[in-house]
Amino acid sequence: MQLGIDSFAAAPTGGTASDNATALRQLLGRIERADQVGLDFFGIGEHHRREFLDSATAVILGAAASLTQRIRLGSAVTVLSAADPVRVFQEFSTLDLLSNGRAELVVGRGSFTEAFPLFGLNLHDYDALFEEKLALLLQIRDQEQVRWSGRFRPALTGQAVYPRPLQAQLPIWRGVGGTPESFVRAGAMGLPLMVAIIGGETHRFRPLIDLYREAGKQAGFAPEQLQVGLHSLGYVAETTEQAIADYYPGYARTFTRIGRERGWPPVTPGHFEAQRGPRGALLVGNPEEVAAKILRHAEALGGVSRVTFQMDNADLTPEKLLRAIELLGEQVKPLLG
Repeated sequence: MQLGIDSFAAAPTGGTASDNATALRQLLGRIERADQVGLDFFGIGEHHRREFLDSATAVILGAAASLTQRIRLGSAVTVLSAADPVRVFQEFSTLDLLSNGRAELVVGRGSFTEAFPLFGLNLHDYDALFEEKLALLLQIRDQEQVRWSGRFRPALTGQAVYPRPLQAQLPIWRGVGGTPESFVRAGAMGLPLMVAIIGGETHRFRPLIDLYREAGKQAGFAPEQLQVGLHSLGYVAETTEQAIADYYPGYARTFTRIGRERGWPPVTPGHFEAQRGPRGALLVGNPEEVAAKILRHAEALGGVSRVTFQMDNADLTPEKLLRAIELLGEQVKPLLG
């Protein structure tokens, strides 16, 4: 099982441009440390909001490529509905060349919608935009010269798309939330699946993952092609008590704020403890506790090939984030076998 980190490049609250520059340099330091302690993957999200600094994902990953040797670098996720698949492929092919073949893409619709008005897109086309652009992205990956036409982009009439990646096939994962149709489509296309489980009870996603595997089987894909990854909120400290004390205040502030936008109730200690419990989605605790929970989740979901932690939405200090990365690489990963 691979273990990694996903970051949304959180901006300092009320920070200046200078503060934001410092935050990005600290993020690069965390990616470098993740590489040094043996983690397998570091992903950068994509948002177009004041509280995040990840709107130019490939730029951050390109900088990280020059500082790392082994860790795989990718998006988490690329909001493909609001992007040009030609440009996305070019950016990540370039990243693949810079990193000596370590680039990946996780593509999805995104959990926020601010990219749609920003780029002049109609939110009513939410699903159709993604499906059309994903089909084009896969065609570009598989064919150097592309003939294609669709609703949302001018046709390609045999143009070649360069550069080509170092890897024979650039890995493209489909990032999903809880829509059954998305799981089925990912299976039918034979794409590896990254499941974002940020709340509720993780085992409840098993029927959706079964849909994915069955759709992939019916489409003729081998089981080893149908990989499942798990994106979770989490944090590790030396003791469970310290992990809770570090993580809860920022978690509560962040999700209470997001909840006001989406109609959710405020976060309470009871809600947090339920999510941190044996069946809940949060991976928060000491290394042994977190490793055991990852293994339980993997078994409940019928096996997973990658787990990524999203930690930096909780106002944690750079020092605590760095220490959590060290604990993941040095203590949690060995316990996963």
